[in-house]
Amino acid sequence: MTIRPARPAEHEVVGELCVVAYRAAGVGVDSYEATLRDVAGRAAGAEVLVAHDGGERLVGTVTFVLGGPLREIAAPQEGEFRMLAVDPAAGGRGIGTRLVEACAERARAAGMTGLVCSSQPGMVAAHAVYRKLGFVRDPARDWSPIAGVELVAFALVL
Repeated sequence: MTIRPARPAEHEVVGELCVVAYRAAGVGVDSYEATLRDVAGRAAGAEVLVAHDGGERLVGTVTFVLGGPLREIAAPQEGEFRMLAVDPAAGGRGIGTRLVEACAERARAAGMTGLVCSSQPGMVAAHAVYRKLGFVRDPARDWSPIAGVELVAFALVL
């Protein structure tokens, strides 16, 4: 598996993958779909990473944030990741783990002291990945971006 920055020609595919993965996880995406699909917008202010299955098949993606408008809960010396998504047909192969590890590596290389993320409570498969990698729940950072959507926070000390 190869993890690398997304190419502009892949932005549409990455956006579709995000929507499909979130729906498969049972997460309502109606109010968030445009954001999930706006990969070019994310790439303008963060690093959008993709995972390929040894060829050119896109099997996962994550957005790594060091600052700017995409930062939601990170302190100044923390990296953050958002929109972790794995193709449902490729689940269980460690793709999500590898993508989060890539974010941790980038955060360390940038001199960050931690890595954080927000997640919907129902995304239990993602939570298992975070815990396996050493993240802990950080209830002090739980928040709600819009009415009816509650997010839980996870943090990793680097």
